[in-house]
Amino acid sequence: MSPASAAAKVIAPSNETAAAAEIVEKFLVASMVPDPETAALYVAAPLKLTFTGGRKFTHPRESTAFNAKRYKWVKKKMERSDVAPGDGETIVYNTGTLYGEWPDGTPFEGNRYVDRFVVVDGKIVQMDVWNDSAERILTRNGIDA
Repeated sequence: MSPASAAAKVIAPSNETAAAAEIVEKFLVASMVPDPETAALYVAAPLKLTFTGGRKFTHPRESTAFNAKRYKWVKKKMERSDVAPGDGETIVYNTGTLYGEWPDGTPFEGNRYVDRFVVVDGKIVQMDVWNDSAERILTRNGIDA
């Protein structure tokens, strides 16, 4: 195999990648209201949504219901979106921190998150969610592990 044939295909950013980042931001803003039906306008059905702890959902209303049990309320302070163009898809990483109140009304802030989105044909087809909530819950309960 020649070195030229071993080289990875380079896909440059485009209007499509900028549009994907905008779709993700609109989805996240609607999700924070929370307005899962408006958020659903930005996803393809069924959505492959994997939340913290490996919880699987297929519609924003399911993750909204999950968050309603975990938090009294929660919002995202979006710090940045990193966009990676792909072959037939665009990957968007949105990072920042969560702030809000735990179910008992105790406020929190600075809870790091990373959301990874796969956007195809102008719709979110997959979302993976990671954050530090579990670590913070452990600490609140005196578990330093």
